[in-house]
Amino acid sequence: MLSFPRAVIFDWDNTLVESWPAIAEAINQTRAAFGLETWTVDEVRSRCTRAARDSFPEWFGPRWKEAYDFYYRGFDEIRKRREITPLPGAGALLRWLKAREVPAFVVSNKRGDYLRLEAERLQWRDYFASIVGAQDAVRDKPAREHVDHALSPTGIVADSSIWFVGDSETDVLCARNAGCTPVLIGHEELARCLVVDHVFADCQNLLEMLENYAA
Repeated sequence: MLSFPRAVIFDWDNTLVESWPAIAEAINQTRAAFGLETWTVDEVRSRCTRAARDSFPEWFGPRWKEAYDFYYRGFDEIRKRREITPLPGAGALLRWLKAREVPAFVVSNKRGDYLRLEAERLQWRDYFASIVGAQDAVRDKPAREHVDHALSPTGIVADSSIWFVGDSETDVLCARNAGCTPVLIGHEELARCLVVDHVFADCQNLLEMLENYAA
């Protein structure tokens, strides 16, 4: 059984917000420009869980830095015309944690400056003690350093009383590397494969469990 969390770390994309269409469009523009086959949105979801500085060298070889710059130029334009859509229950869950003084954090492999801009656009910035993304820490998720960097402003030390809420294997690995408790959103089959005990359909479902726990 889950113990009530001392703090909660969240992944961003596909955990709190739906931004995969924008990511997929930018990835496919880049892959096409560099002569590679494009991917479906589902393929992008499954393949784009690591930071770009880790995955781009594998995908683009010696031209990876050029591809990296091309991708972010494209993404910067795409995000201006696409809405950022909160996933069900995400805003309510963040408000609930804030009201109960449970610190919340973001650890994502999206670049940190984009994360913080998106949080501002959603008026969510004040819900988080810190928001850290790719290149903010010495190493990106799933490395423990990413979690330690996020927690450092508060003096909280990672342990099993902290939940790491995400949607991917990378999130589970990061939780375990940092000694946190992994909590999966939306993927019962993945939870079985990774032997994760705690899985919820969405943030609304997770909030309902917390409300019952606190009642």
